[in-house]
Amino acid sequence: MKIIRFLSQSGERLTGVFDPEMREEAKVIEGDIFGDIEISGRVERIEKLLAPISPPNIVALGLNYGRHADETGVGHPELPVMFLKATSSVIGHNASILLPAAGPDEVDYEAELAVIIGKKAKNVSPDEAEKYVLGYTCANDISARDWQIHKQKKQWARGKSFDTFCPIGPYLVTKDEVANANRLRVCSILNGEIMQDSNTSDMLFDIAAIISNLSYSMTLLPGTVILTGTPEGVGFTRIPPIFLKDGDIITVSIEDVGELTNTVKKE
Repeated sequence: MKIIRFLSQSGERLTGVFDPEMREEAKVIEGDIFGDIEISGRVERIEKLLAPISPPNIVALGLNYGRHADETGVGHPELPVMFLKATSSVIGHNASILLPAAGPDEVDYEAELAVIIGKKAKNVSPDEAEKYVLGYTCANDISARDWQIHKQKKQWARGKSFDTFCPIGPYLVTKDEVANANRLRVCSILNGEIMQDSNTSDMLFDIAAIISNLSYSMTLLPGTVILTGTPEGVGFTRIPPIFLKDGDIITVSIEDVGELTNTVKKE
């Protein structure tokens, strides 16, 4: 099932089931997607897609793809490298990524598979981890490299938490529709050119290991979004570097999950 959040023509915020054959309409979901839900007979026109989840936390991993860790020259971590992104940075499909008026000047893209936690997880073993997953979505961990690396002395959170710096969507794909989340092609496409093209099989820590490890540090609440890391091909490692600019169109494409597209504009 593909779950969306959207604005109806009347301006009502709704949750619904996306059907590619209906496209401009959705069947409204009644109830809590983390509990008992009912797909009603009510059909509403989709005026605007919102981010498919409003997360209590965004927990992200750095350096979780082997070839990306290699291209940065940092090396492979012994444990998942965790950081947080502000929940206020979330936007949805077709929304604009804003280049902040106060800087930064080196804004980068990072295509990522996002895991959505379905029920409270604490001290979970890897063998138990899958039952805590509700589903998956596409994410773009937009990163201000000048702030991340220099202005904030390698403290990552601020450079990754500017408003609009966490596009997710277009929908939440429930886990039953994804055969193996550890074997998915992940791409980013900038203005029609493929920049990243890899597979989640290059992750140093697979999804079960990530959930288990994080759950020993913090309680993963329902709706928590986990960004599982990005593959090689990011802009700041290129010669010359490639950073996002006004007018760009950036797409994250993940096998079995979907395509998330955002435009880039000056704030």
